[in-house]
Amino acid sequence: MISFRYYQSGDERKIVELWNETLGADPITIKRFRNLVLLDANFDPVGLRVAFEQDRLVGVVYAVRRLLPMLGTNLEQDNGWIPFFFVDKKAQNNGVATQLMKEAEKFLKNEGRKTVFFASYAPNYILPGIDEEAYPGAYQFLQKQGFQKLYSPVAMDRSLVGFKQTEEMKELKRLREEEGYTFAQAEDKDLYEVIQFANQKFNPDWGRAIREGVLQGLPLERILVARYEQEVVGFCIYGGYEGIPERFGPFGVDEGQQGKGLGKLLLHECLTMMRAEGLHSAWFLWTGEKSAAGYLYKKTGFEITRRFHVMKKEL
Repeated sequence: MISFRYYQSGDERKIVELWNETLGADPITIKRFRNLVLLDANFDPVGLRVAFEQDRLVGVVYAVRRLLPMLGTNLEQDNGWIPFFFVDKKAQNNGVATQLMKEAEKFLKNEGRKTVFFASYAPNYILPGIDEEAYPGAYQFLQKQGFQKLYSPVAMDRSLVGFKQTEEMKELKRLREEEGYTFAQAEDKDLYEVIQFANQKFNPDWGRAIREGVLQGLPLERILVARYEQEVVGFCIYGGYEGIPERFGPFGVDEGQQGKGLGKLLLHECLTMMRAEGLHSAWFLWTGEKSAAGYLYKKTGFEITRRFHVMKKEL
């Protein structure tokens, strides 16, 4: 007999244990679960649905909606997210996942949500979307539940062993500096402007990543700021997400400044800084394979390591 309810204090250990048994490509620690789920400002225990067979946890789904805006007062009141779900292998194909998904969607509907996304939730997403190669059954399940693929971001990695700054990059930097550009590690005086630049030019999640990263101990030396005549025109960061030094990003250049090699220059400078710290690789979870950034990463030696599908369903 399977019973369904929402999260209660004390469930977290069993949730993490079942997570690690079922999502083998993406294990998690109790600390990461605590930080990314339980301590998320948007966490609502009613959205974390669990299924039990007597006292054995057999399934979990997490639905979330905004209680705290990413920027300003925008709560994205039409949108909800399902960042993860999983079911014990012994309990699969018997309706557990379907019932859990129904309850998650009901929670979001009751909160006035009209659209649900898997799994592009910010700020505390675990993965950008479903990895079809790692979890083919889960991808098929989402399709059967009415989710449709929106786009497919990729994760990339690059070894830093033997990485060194090229003469081409040194010359490019010299030329840009002669034109009035500067490239420097961040100081306290840069933080407000860089955060506003990230929020307004790119994504509020990027500004949040900088602010919260520094609050959680991100060294300012891991933030590289590009300016033109004192105005911020680009930046790159590493170690900003979850304090993982080798995790690269966010990274961006003002559209009005593109075509001058600033993105390539910032990327090379940042990778040089990472290598100088003794780091052996750089990686990130999310970019468009066919985007300008995606092409730049490939040219700089990054290789695609995973593909994900961001999916959407109208409730």
